[in-house]
Amino acid sequence: MSSEIDQEIPKNWATHFFTFWFGQAFSIMGSTLVGFAFVWYLTEQTGSATILTIGSLMTMLPNVIISPIAGAVADRWNRKFVMAFFDSITALFTLLLGVLFILDSARIWHIFLVMFIRSSCGQFQWAAITASTSLMVPKKHLSRIAGANQALHGIINIIGPALGAFLIAAMPIQGVLFIDVSTALLAVVPLLLIKIPQPVKNGSAEKTKTNIWQDIAEGWKYVIGWPGLMAIIFVAMLVNFLINPAFSLLPLVVTEHFGMGAYELGFLDSAFGIGVILGGLVLGAWGGFKNKIYTSLIALAISGIGVLMVGLAPSNMYFLALAGIALFGFLNPIINGPIFAIIQTSVEPEMQGRVFSLLSAGAALVSPLGLLIAGPLADATNNNQLWFIIGGSLTILVSIISLSIPKVIEIGKETQEVQKQSVENKASTLTSEKLTPESGQTQFDS
Repeated sequence: MSSEIDQEIPKNWATHFFTFWFGQAFSIMGSTLVGFAFVWYLTEQTGSATILTIGSLMTMLPNVIISPIAGAVADRWNRKFVMAFFDSITALFTLLLGVLFILDSARIWHIFLVMFIRSSCGQFQWAAITASTSLMVPKKHLSRIAGANQALHGIINIIGPALGAFLIAAMPIQGVLFIDVSTALLAVVPLLLIKIPQPVKNGSAEKTKTNIWQDIAEGWKYVIGWPGLMAIIFVAMLVNFLINPAFSLLPLVVTEHFGMGAYELGFLDSAFGIGVILGGLVLGAWGGFKNKIYTSLIALAISGIGVLMVGLAPSNMYFLALAGIALFGFLNPIINGPIFAIIQTSVEPEMQGRVFSLLSAGAALVSPLGLLIAGPLADATNNNQLWFIIGGSLTILVSIISLSIPKVIEIGKETQEVQKQSVENKASTLTSEKLTPESGQTQFDS
């Protein structure tokens, strides 16, 4: 599964990458503020578990419907254009919803529609960002960058919810929406200042003209031809089915079970963020076990304990739920980071957009079903913690079973071989350059 074409990365890669990275950080912060504002508005206006799970469904459906198309687009189009265009579309619809709130014309279905559009645009941005990373960062640093990305999300998850709770109390919801429009500009402008590398395709790929649906089919064929990746997708499907519905009910756990408000919900989100930062730092410094799949699956099993802590916390033990959320956050980058590094190391750059998007789509495929069950079940049983108990228990079980599946474990071994091969190829290239110094110009420089 290793890349046949090894694109050179310049020595000053960090300057280009982190200029791009910080711009995206502002965009993610704005999205976090808007996400918190939407959730709290729906909680206050309706108090319905079903409405909250429908809101989560609007953000999750694009993972299934749009993500495969987004991956093909990211592999086919200029990735800088994809990121800038869809970030701008997101900002436009957010601005329009803000105007509707000013006119007192906004309805619940308007919020659902904008949530769906924002999530759909986010699929294109995410596919372009993740597929570009392997062309901007040396392979030996990909695990650490994955950890840094998770730490970034952790920092935003600390600041964002607390700031969101403050802003919701200090200004109307349209004010929060307009802040997000401003942060989108801060993400688009840096893209205009740097070069985002495009994958170099082999000669046969350039001669063969395909349409976008053929690209999607090619990506799907690639994925199903890799049994280990298919096994990982199946595990991710089960985990998302169990975990995502639970967290969509967290606002109601705070308001109805603990009898608290927006600030306490913000504290839970911030605890998750603190955990993510610490987990990202640990992963960045450690790098994980030699076989990275062991890192992900062991962390996944322990994360189930964190979910159980939220589900079992009595109404007078809010801090037990806080600890459970922090533990889950800490393990989140240790679960996801190694998976990203495996794909970025093993998959050809021109195929990564499709592979990442199909992974995302596969992982999210059954989550809508979980949401459709969890919301009505919570309303019917008047127990918003039930799904946390179910999800946490079964996540532990799924993780333990996955550790005994050879195809899952083998994907980490395959990556070790790719990394070893890459080191050998690099050593061979350096030797060749010493023998023929006149051939020292790299493909990137040209």
